[in-house]
Amino acid sequence: MLAIQGRAVRNCSGVSRREFLRAGALGAAGFSLADLLAAEARAGIRSSHKAVINVHLDGGPPHLDMIDLKPDAPLQVRGEFKPIPTAIPGFSICELMPRLAQSAGKVAFIRSLVGSEGAHNAFQVQSGYDEKSLAAIGGRPAMGSVIAKLQGSPSDPVPPFVDLMQGRPLVRNSARPGFLGRAYGPLRPDISSMFSRTLEPGMENELKALGADHATKLTLPVGLTPARLHDRVALQSSLDQFKRAMDSTGAMESMDAFTRQAVEILTSGKLAEALDLSREDPRSLARYTLDDPNLQTAIGHGESAESVKKFLLARRLVQAGVRCVSLSLSDYDTHSNNFPRMRQALPVLDHGLATLIDDLDERGMLDDVSIVVWGEFGRTPMINAKGGGRDHWPRVAPAMLAGGGIRGGQVIGSTDRLGGSAASRPVHVQEVFATLYHNLGIDTATTYLTDPTNRPQHIIDCGVPIRELI
Repeated sequence: MLAIQGRAVRNCSGVSRREFLRAGALGAAGFSLADLLAAEARAGIRSSHKAVINVHLDGGPPHLDMIDLKPDAPLQVRGEFKPIPTAIPGFSICELMPRLAQSAGKVAFIRSLVGSEGAHNAFQVQSGYDEKSLAAIGGRPAMGSVIAKLQGSPSDPVPPFVDLMQGRPLVRNSARPGFLGRAYGPLRPDISSMFSRTLEPGMENELKALGADHATKLTLPVGLTPARLHDRVALQSSLDQFKRAMDSTGAMESMDAFTRQAVEILTSGKLAEALDLSREDPRSLARYTLDDPNLQTAIGHGESAESVKKFLLARRLVQAGVRCVSLSLSDYDTHSNNFPRMRQALPVLDHGLATLIDDLDERGMLDDVSIVVWGEFGRTPMINAKGGGRDHWPRVAPAMLAGGGIRGGQVIGSTDRLGGSAASRPVHVQEVFATLYHNLGIDTATTYLTDPTNRPQHIIDCGVPIRELI
């Protein structure tokens, strides 16, 4: 039997969504969103749009300068920033995050995240796995790709998974579909014209290797009408009928779904509208504006005050129907100049995240939209002597969660006196993923994906939803 935990929502007849779902049976592939919506419609229960916004702090966030300050530690550990009280009694965070301090009652702060592979990319916080896992058959899929497989539909006018990440298509591509195949990969729109960010030499070389025309087009070419596009697709489908009949791998069927999805995206225009901030209410746009003259120009390879609007893009994409949005905030790889860089980066995170949480809450969307904020690892407790920076520290890291029906206003776990390791309640990376899947109505204990060798694969190998949050 399928039992969905969490707050019950009752309809006019007094039947709660939770009680209704207990009557359903869970198949090997999981209870799909299509099944859920159809069943709810028959029972008169209002449908909802569950989604995840995955915020990657690119480079590895310094936990001791954010949500795990050690004011009594030696100077070379505690650093320059002062703690400020939050809405959670007895819990303080960095002085550069006053908005989050006020909104702390809606946030769960994890100070004891463990399980990092130490890889300097976003693959693990996209998938829950290291890059070597199942590499021989294509690798593990990102969470957004799993959601696309389980809950997406080729008729959707927007893709289930949109990856904003670095703002450059195909560069630092951590959001991969793995063994699920290209049809379940993310759409990666080029938002580089919206957000100024200088590229590291390695990223510049990647872009050069891709050539000049590699961006995804979100509108139809001039002269190509929706009717003509559908005619072309129908013709191609008929020409490929023999190939499809002879294909035993399912690749052709997968590409058919991929093509249908692309056509729906192009002809509906919903995705292009969601990415067009000029369509946003000016009053709402003003909320996502950080008026700080010291942050108007990015330093290093980081973000400017304009980057707050990445959070607005995420909200607009979710409103349009996207089920998983990932975005990136840069310049957390602070081997040098840790404190000047955090003075630039943390106000952007603070304003953007707090505004997003409040905005979703006011729109009645927060219980349906899960937000996670984290990086690939933490940073060293000891400030290095070569440039006032903190280096890579996979042993423990911070994370923040909000929305999706979780119980906010909590601090989970603690680190030792110097912030070097988890002293209580270690939380594994896969427990966070299990919690996010739980919020989407996906049971990680019973849901499988079939890999190319026809073997079932758990979407999460270990870990259950974080008990304190559900």
